[in-house]
Amino acid sequence: MDASGPMELYALEVFLTIATEKSFSRAAQKLYRTQPAVSLALQRLEQELGEKLIDRGPKDFTLTDAGRTVLDYAYRFLNLEQELGNSLAELRDKSAGRLTIGANESAALYLLRHIEQYRELYPKVKITIRRSLSSRIPAELLDGNLELGVLSYDPHDDRIRAHKIYSDALALVVSPKHRLSHRKNVPMSELGEETFIAHNVLSPYRELVIRVFREHNVPLQIDIEMPTIETIRKLVQSNLGVAFLPRMCVEQEIDQKLLHEVHVKEMLLNRNIFLIHPTRRALSHAAKAFLELVG
Repeated sequence: MDASGPMELYALEVFLTIATEKSFSRAAQKLYRTQPAVSLALQRLEQELGEKLIDRGPKDFTLTDAGRTVLDYAYRFLNLEQELGNSLAELRDKSAGRLTIGANESAALYLLRHIEQYRELYPKVKITIRRSLSSRIPAELLDGNLELGVLSYDPHDDRIRAHKIYSDALALVVSPKHRLSHRKNVPMSELGEETFIAHNVLSPYRELVIRVFREHNVPLQIDIEMPTIETIRKLVQSNLGVAFLPRMCVEQEIDQKLLHEVHVKEMLLNRNIFLIHPTRRALSHAAKAFLELVG
């Protein structure tokens, strides 16, 4: 937004950027403003609201209670402004607009091929995939921060419509150098001494794997935890351990023989991927087109 526009929205955008970047200098760079201009906009917003929004420390800062409340509304105001822009763009050109989709890491990887197709069909639509924890996507959707969400579970909420768009499975992957790389199938009992590399983000599937191992009285040695699927893949390729990963995230590596999939009959865990959107909110042309593409 241009600084010459309504100060309220510009100041909210400045505040949101500062809170997101956790830095005045990075916020200034992102907004193409000077740091003093960013600081002044925040001061004016605090004066207008009569509340201090940020506690500034010598090295860091934290949001006040008022700051957290204003941040929530800043997202809503700016999303409404974006929706207005989208609606006007679509009136002028049915193939234009913007689409914001929430997804976790594995769902974002799944979306890549659909985004490629979508961009070919609708090159004028600007797409943002916002990485979020799966557990938070339904709330962000209902708050208006997202237009669509992709989940590996059905939220079972009357306010949200869920469309199953893909069926996936958890795959046990090992390095081509691993002792099991010549095997197609192994019983779970043979996995008790393996070093497992796990994703350190809690998920229903992580808990399910732990439960199945416990039910079969097989030790599950999670000795390494990593923040991303990409880092887990690389460690498995280096033969530092084995991992259960969504098959859609390792198909290419399996095909290229960078990883080997071993079937464990006790672990036939299917993952359904759902595309979700609010039941009562009308979808934009861009969102409807995406839903038709992946549905």
